[in-house]
Amino acid sequence: MLLAWRKGYCARVLSKQRAAGISELEGLRDSRIVTLITSVRANVPAGLADDQVRIFYDHLLRMRGDNGKIPKLDLYIVSNGGDGIVPWRIISLFREFAECIGVLVPYRAYSAATLTALGADEIVMGPFGQLGPIDPTVQNEFNPIDENGHRIGVSVEDVKSYIAFIKTTVGITHEDELIRAVEALLKEVHPLALGNVERFIAQSRMIAKKLLHTHMTEEKDRHIIEEIIESLASKLYFHGHPISRAEARMDLKLTIAEDNRKMDDALWKLYLEYEKLFDMAQGFNPKGDLAKARIAFDKAHKAEIEKAAVALIKQNMPPPVAYAQAVPHVRERFGPVVYEVDLLNAVIESTALSSLQKVRLRFEAVRDSQTGHDRVRQDMLETRWETGEPAAPVRSVAARVSARRSGKSNSSSQGVRAAKARRN
Repeated sequence: MLLAWRKGYCARVLSKQRAAGISELEGLRDSRIVTLITSVRANVPAGLADDQVRIFYDHLLRMRGDNGKIPKLDLYIVSNGGDGIVPWRIISLFREFAECIGVLVPYRAYSAATLTALGADEIVMGPFGQLGPIDPTVQNEFNPIDENGHRIGVSVEDVKSYIAFIKTTVGITHEDELIRAVEALLKEVHPLALGNVERFIAQSRMIAKKLLHTHMTEEKDRHIIEEIIESLASKLYFHGHPISRAEARMDLKLTIAEDNRKMDDALWKLYLEYEKLFDMAQGFNPKGDLAKARIAFDKAHKAEIEKAAVALIKQNMPPPVAYAQAVPHVRERFGPVVYEVDLLNAVIESTALSSLQKVRLRFEAVRDSQTGHDRVRQDMLETRWETGEPAAPVRSVAARVSARRSGKSNSSSQGVRAAKARRN
């Protein structure tokens, strides 16, 4: 018999507040906007993933004009990163529909999200907007496993820095000593995981170059392209380094839109709506919630625990010890205490559709046979996308813009050209 303590998640459609926020940005940008928010909530990791591209296609089909095109398309993105191939798939799909692409960054757009921004004609960053390095963290079946049974990501730059530390800082240059240093690393990390590191370095740089080439030319911008890739892939050293809009504009020479107070306010106002939707201000604590589930179980079975403890006391066992042994004994009789929860992983929204990806997880305390301590086992029971119409028909500013535009961007394209001219 299981005691499952569940938290439900009921949001299914685009709220009026988020619809209004998207519409306001569309008016300021003279564009159509689609959002991509992946969870940045503590202990609820999510990122860019392949299945999101399919969802984008549904939105773009609804957003396109009579000629099948969208004159100007913006992606509003918040994400800690994800699959390094997905940025190329997203930008390639967007280019099929739009002549001019922008990426709006109100908050975090790290790693693979930064790669996605490289494919935009223009990047709009708020004062709190952050890009990040593009050196990947490798995740595969050969990675080390932590105490909870989860795979540990292997950072490309960490591996390179380890070798540099041995050779440069420690000063080991003799071949035999270097071999021993590598052997020490291989005791912790599978050789095939390290092999993946080199492949991912090349892949990250290749994707970055292809994305930049969607709006820059090899002949004219070759030096700038190489500098951008080198800075983002290697020069920043620390994968968690946040890149502000000033640094992105001045140091990296990215095409960053001019600062605009109204735009800044609109970007952040919409982010706050997503922050509430994901409950990002409240960190997720599965260990604490599992403990609550156990307390609820013990209260529901108080009579059985009392009975078991009394039987042990009659055998001359001290009462505190008797109760301590009675609780796990009763739990074992009734089956494991588990905690199931529905969490929000990702959201893709436009004024046409609202798509939410939800995941159902199960947590269970499992006794480690070697240490004797409990560890939390996590199982994914279900992942699903739920797509619905807006809460009410949305006649956004952008819808009116789309209706009056003939198929070519005028002032917006000029703004992008002006920004590129400033960069050069």
